[in-house]
Amino acid sequence: MTCEQAERDLDAYMDRELDAERAAAVCDHLSGCAACHGRFAERDALGRMVRGAPYYSAPDHLRQRVLAGTTRSRSMRRVLTWAAAAMLAVAVGGGVTLLRSSSRRGDAVVEQVVDGHVRSLMANHLFDVQSTDQHTVKPWFLGKLDFAPPVVDLASRGFPLVGGRLDYLAGQPVAALVYQRQKHTINVFVSPERDSTAAPSSVGSVRGFHVHRWLRDGMSFWAVSDLNDVELTQFVDALRAP
Repeated sequence: MTCEQAERDLDAYMDRELDAERAAAVCDHLSGCAACHGRFAERDALGRMVRGAPYYSAPDHLRQRVLAGTTRSRSMRRVLTWAAAAMLAVAVGGGVTLLRSSSRRGDAVVEQVVDGHVRSLMANHLFDVQSTDQHTVKPWFLGKLDFAPPVVDLASRGFPLVGGRLDYLAGQPVAALVYQRQKHTINVFVSPERDSTAAPSSVGSVRGFHVHRWLRDGMSFWAVSDLNDVELTQFVDALRAP
């Protein structure tokens, strides 16, 4: 599948309107094409933002004015249409700020973290660079990101580093570091923290996956796995240790 074909089918893929064969082809293309994967992530983030925006019912007096306006001239209706469009644009744009200061935005990012973890396993695209050497994995990100993710090997603690890849959260490129615990995969998404109101740490469970988040030295870390929470907590503690 070419990028042009993927772009054509992307909206239908996100709306789950493609047949199984076509959907699988798009999924395979996204797993191997960073540019198309970025467009998918941006649209997915926008869709989550719009769906999570607060809904406000129109007050009665506004409803009456709109109904009264249906008897006016076509030009007036055009004005109202453009006004409504402008209000929608402002609401969507302002929704970014609102969501950042609410738990809804955090919930949306958690869902994306889990989606990214599952996608990496299902699409067989766990690695862009596969290595247990932190001095091989860390330099691989140079030139691909505008930040340098901290990379450490925790093999001595029972959580060996096995590789990394480029991924996306909320439409932004992030470093995905991959660790192993026996047969369990742990994804750690790392990016600069751009939300000054974010909580310093959080723990949760989504669709059977455990998710830990923490901040350190201006960076945001998300660890996700189907590993039991006791061992995942041990992993996070080891990774957070100075």
